[in-house]
Amino acid sequence: MVYVNEGRAAGLRCGFAGRAGVRGKRVLVTGGTRGLGERIVRLLLAEGARVATCARTEAGLTALAASLDEEARGRLFTEVLDVVEPDRLEDFVTAAGKRFGGGLDGVAACVGGSRGGRLEGSRAQDWTDTWELNAGHTARLVRAALPALRAAGGGSVVVIASISGWKPGPYAQYGAAKSAQIHLAASLARELGPDRIRVNAVSPGSMLIPGRRWDRMRTEEPEAYAAFTAAELPGGEPVTPEEVADVVAFLLSDASSGVSGAHLPVDRAQNAPTPDGY
Repeated sequence: MVYVNEGRAAGLRCGFAGRAGVRGKRVLVTGGTRGLGERIVRLLLAEGARVATCARTEAGLTALAASLDEEARGRLFTEVLDVVEPDRLEDFVTAAGKRFGGGLDGVAACVGGSRGGRLEGSRAQDWTDTWELNAGHTARLVRAALPALRAAGGGSVVVIASISGWKPGPYAQYGAAKSAQIHLAASLARELGPDRIRVNAVSPGSMLIPGRRWDRMRTEEPEAYAAFTAAELPGGEPVTPEEVADVVAFLLSDASSGVSGAHLPVDRAQNAPTPDGY
């Protein structure tokens, strides 16, 4: 299997036995064709899970499916949608549950992003849009998945937050939305615990994803990249999406059955989220 986005994990094959507690699970992942979401989908498929994922473009989903072997492709269910469109996310969750026999064992909210710039350069709508893309989509996802999770006898929810949700850095609307996701995970873990539904938040640090910000900075601005990693990353380099995906897979597995309401930073002890301060 070849990754759509080339990286250090390119060449990983689907079909090995899989870690205990993941094989055979039915998991829905939003935003599964790029960056971290893609790595999570590929890892879960490689470990024998059945996976449903969505993306805004058909091309990304087609490329994902085409890169898999036939057996893994048979365990993948996809749909084109934007998670902020009214009812589209909810309909996809319902369809995935039906596709997988009426239940889901886990969901991972990976879609996220930011709209607008710094405070004076942002509009009220930028704050609304950023919240909806992050915390709003997460709340809608979990609410829509409740019947399928309950039908499965419980399950695991993983919320992809960010280092920006608990360490200050620009832009404030993004940090506020990610902070809301961290709180949401802790609160829903208490609310949904009686249904045997676990909820945890994972906060990646700066991730080294081919073609994205830190990878471009490393090649285009090597001195600035070296200064940033030296000042803010004791380990000397950002985490990889594969490292974060491993943590997500653990939280979706039976091996983490006692973990709920947790906030797990995966940032290699990073300090500031960006080289822009504060």
